[in-house]
Amino acid sequence: MDPSVFHIRLRHFELQAERMMDPSLRTRPIAVLSSQNQNGTIVSLSPEAEEEGLYAGMKVSVARHMSHGVQMLPYNQSLYQRLNQYVYQTVSSFTPVVEPEGYGRYYLDMNGMKSVYRNFQNTGLTIVRHITDKTRLSSVVGISANKLVSQISTSVIPESIHEVNYGDEAKFLSPLHVPVLPSIQERSVKKMLQFLFVQQISQLQDMIQFPDIFRTLFGACAIRLSMEARGKDTSVVSPPLLRNHIVEQTVVPNDTNDENILQALVKHLAEQMAFKLRRRKETAKKVKLEIHYTDGLQSARIGRFYAIDDVSVIQVCQQLFDKANSRRNRIRSLLLDASDFRPHSEQTNLFHTEESRNMALSRAIEAVRKKYGVNSLQTVNVFHAMAHV
Repeated sequence: MDPSVFHIRLRHFELQAERMMDPSLRTRPIAVLSSQNQNGTIVSLSPEAEEEGLYAGMKVSVARHMSHGVQMLPYNQSLYQRLNQYVYQTVSSFTPVVEPEGYGRYYLDMNGMKSVYRNFQNTGLTIVRHITDKTRLSSVVGISANKLVSQISTSVIPESIHEVNYGDEAKFLSPLHVPVLPSIQERSVKKMLQFLFVQQISQLQDMIQFPDIFRTLFGACAIRLSMEARGKDTSVVSPPLLRNHIVEQTVVPNDTNDENILQALVKHLAEQMAFKLRRRKETAKKVKLEIHYTDGLQSARIGRFYAIDDVSVIQVCQQLFDKANSRRNRIRSLLLDASDFRPHSEQTNLFHTEESRNMALSRAIEAVRKKYGVNSLQTVNVFHAMAHV
């Protein structure tokens, strides 16, 4: 199997975007903040700012106390979104199968493209130059037979391009530290590795030789962790099919773990989701709620919608949030992604059921919002939460 999965990474994407817009920032110590609030955190920072002791994830209050010479910039989401979309369109000119992974990261499936691009390393360098010529942003490319190894290579290899040949995945991963593996984000796995003083992937690879003990130590995560430690990954590059998704997202400028505010924001997202489902006259067999924390980690849970009135959709979304939010860290953003749609048959009933009353109420609220705007009619808790963001 030839290495045919590219991972393009624009390191310190937010920092590069700010310096592209304002060249005077190129040599100055700067930090991009999730929020100007004291509880905000540093999202991206320049090497000059790191030299002053700052680091990604540091709270704004601490950073301002430590350094007065670092210029702190607000999180310019509209700029990053536009630039990210432009780079996505640029890399899409090399293959029709591109999967974006957050800001400044993209998977490319080059399988079957050998007849067009005879040397994938040269192709990778061409992509890097193409991005630089069009945006003045620097990038690196990882090439391997799967998404996992390509992604890890761009996070640890400083060179512009690095290729891992098929069969060399375990050898490539062996000297690396275990936090590069996705499963390490699982709390139980992280605690067990800390208890065992396992720091390098080579130690994990040795433990895999004893499968019964490995399963006892890592439980339900054992199989996935074993595959990752050996560089095995069966996931495919999946382009976003936005026509078949409804996505609702809110970014919390003042990062918070206030349960009342977060539940109200989930309710607000759910109401917008329910409105779009009723407009399509469809329900969704799959809905994913994602929580993005200020330290860069995320959590998600998947469910489905059986009804499309506000009460039913809100109930499902709030249950997913309760299951997904297992950490005490502050939250930066929430996302709802509905897909796998099915026609919703709304039958007229001679008797007023709870579901029919909920649908009637939802349509009445919907009529007001269509006339006066989405935010014209809100419950008190949602109004209070939106006032805080």
